[in-house]
Parts: sequence; C-alpha cells; structure tokens
Amino acid sequence: MQSAVILRVSPGPAHTDRTGHICQETVDKPTRRRRAYLKDLKSRLNYLLQNSNAPSDPASKQHNKKNNTPLSRPSPSEARSWSESFDALLTNKYARTAFRAFLKSEFCEENMDFWLACEDFKQTKSSSKMLSKAKKIYDEFVGPEALREINIDSNTREMITDSLQAPTPSCFDAAQKRVYGLMMNNTYPRFIQSEFYQNLCKTTEETQEDAQWNR
Repeated sequence: MQSAVILRVSPGPAHTDRTGHICQETVDKPTRRRRAYLKDLKSRLNYLLQNSNAPSDPASKQHNKKNNTPLSRPSPSEARSWSESFDALLTNKYARTAFRAFLKSEFCEENMDFWLACEDFKQTKSSSKMLSKAKKIYDEFVGPEALREINIDSNTREMITDSLQAPTPSCFDAAQKRVYGLMMNNTYPRFIQSEFYQNLCKTTEETQEDAQWNR
C-alpha cells in the first residue's frame, strides 16, 4: 500500500497591518518605491503651501531682502491664471517659487535656476560684472565640469564657450530658449495637473468640502 504524499504550498511573504491582522504582500518593489516617491512629492509641495513666506526662488529672496515683504499665498483666481500660459507663471514670484519646488521634487530645479540666472545676467550693465557672471553661469550650468549641467546640444555649448572672452547680454539666449522649452513642454503641464496646484486654485469653501468628504 502506497502512502499518500501531501504537498503543502507555503504562502508568499506576509506582513502585519496596523490592526495586527496578517496581510498577504502583493505590492512589488517598484510600486512601493513609486508610492514612496509620490508621498515624498506631496510632502514637499504641501510644506511649501503651508510655508509660503519662505520662498526658494533666488529672485524672490533678493526681492524680499530689498523690500522686506514676504510672499503671500495667492488667491484662487490668481493661481488659476497661471494655467493660462507658462509666461503667466514665470512673471509671478510665488508661482516661480512653487514651480521651482515642483522642479526640485523631479530633480531638475537647475532649469529654473539657470533661466533666472540668465534673466539677471541680461540686466547687467557693467562689463566687468557681466564677465564674472557669465563665467559663474558657465561653471555652474554649462561647462564640462558643471555640477548642475543643463540639457543643451553641443553646438550651443560651444557657442557659449567661445563667447566667454567677451560676453554679451545675448550669449546665453539659445541655451535659455532651450531650457524654457523643456520646462514649458514637459514640467509645466505636470505642475498644472498636480494636487498641489489644484489645491491653490480651490476656494476656502471647496477646501473645507474636500476635508469633510475625505473624513
């Protein structure tokens, strides 16, 4: 008489939830990493939303030092106007601050910083200051050893390198236009669709309704 062989299939890895129940682990590592990334993104942007008087935009910092006036959270109607065009966003100090924080969460804030540096550079009148600023921008964003290198083609990079001997206000224009296009076509649409931006566009009543709905 042959004895029966019973095969027992052991369950996959399990974990205990907050209530102490055993739960089957079904979420793979890429999904967990993405969830962690989205949670961190939401935390970063919510921090900016709650601390609107601490701008990270270099231009805003300089403005506040001169005028000693903190940035105020925009009204919902003002925030909604940023979706009309990318230029509408760039001309608003709070919007630039919020957008830069979003860029930072996507690890590409150097694009905004380069664009702002170019705007400041074009306003420079002194030739000696222009030379020093051009070298600083090149070393930080353009050169082969740049730690915050922007995404531009080799021809544009060579043109900028050649112009460093006698820089003009337009020597970074091609690179700035390229970076502007990257932000407008890639990051700007994602920012407009982000939960952070959508919250800025809501009225107090809508925010309270959402809070009650999520209880």
